[in-house]
Amino acid sequence: MRAVVQRVERAAVTVDGATVGAVGRGLLVYLGVERGDTAADGRRLAEKVAALRLFPDGEGGRFDRSVREVGGEVLVVSQFTLAGDCRRGRRPDFGGAAPPQEAAARYEEFTAQLARHGVPAATGRFRAHMRVESVNDGPVTLLLDSKRVF
Repeated sequence: MRAVVQRVERAAVTVDGATVGAVGRGLLVYLGVERGDTAADGRRLAEKVAALRLFPDGEGGRFDRSVREVGGEVLVVSQFTLAGDCRRGRRPDFGGAAPPQEAAARYEEFTAQLARHGVPAATGRFRAHMRVESVNDGPVTLLLDSKRVF
């Protein structure tokens, strides 16, 4: 599983002009599920996202607080393109992305795990064409890969 994690002041996702998920202060997580990813990958990644210290303890302070500690929220957006392989040619190869049914299950499990860690989570709509708006804070953006960081 791959995740792009951004600290945001607010973020929202719309489908066909209707808002389907929105958060205030917190994190925007683009989540890509790859072939072979397991429920355990999602649990570890959700635990990492909930506990990452990405928020300052005061004005201009160090990153000492997690999204849970600041009472923040997470907007999770499915992003199969994170599994794209751009090493050959000019068109990404998405063969490494998990099949849709499997990816949907991992996406839902990841979101449920965030809630189990005390972090409210909103979502986009799986397999929909979405428009995502965010106001990045910092900006702070990290790339997490369940195969590399755990």
